[in-house]
Amino acid sequence: MRRWLFLLLLFLPVAFAPLLPSDIPVIFAAPEHVLAAPESWWDEVNLISRLIMGEATGEPFAGQVGVGAVVLNRTRHPQFPNTVPGVIYEPGAFESVSNGLIWSAPPSAVNYRAAELALNGWDPTYGALFFWNPAKPVSPWIWTRTIITQIGSHVFAR
Repeated sequence: MRRWLFLLLLFLPVAFAPLLPSDIPVIFAAPEHVLAAPESWWDEVNLISRLIMGEATGEPFAGQVGVGAVVLNRTRHPQFPNTVPGVIYEPGAFESVSNGLIWSAPPSAVNYRAAELALNGWDPTYGALFFWNPAKPVSPWIWTRTIITQIGSHVFAR
């Protein structure tokens, strides 16, 4: 009996579909300007935490969150890709991606926590789009950016 009831409920909509009017308005249409959702929130946490591990190992916790915040700030800026993977994999954007360091070891729990806090809105960089370590060789162009703050050995700028 249960099996027949199940089959009846399963195929009932199919049987009566031709009888429904074809001009039923769509009530819940997504606006055209809405961006596609990421594969999953976890994918973004994982990717940002790998970048934090590669770019900010040994930096203070706020500096690690700052690296994640820079990624998210870039997704909202018209000069950069509008997705986390697009920003992170942009050619030449991050040294740890270019040299493969983000895949050399798994991120730590601290890296994951920093990524989560950045995704939840903490931005200790106040909207920075760039960061660099002034003790390492960098392009002279980066010094033309407006410096916002320094956290640990990273300078954050717009």
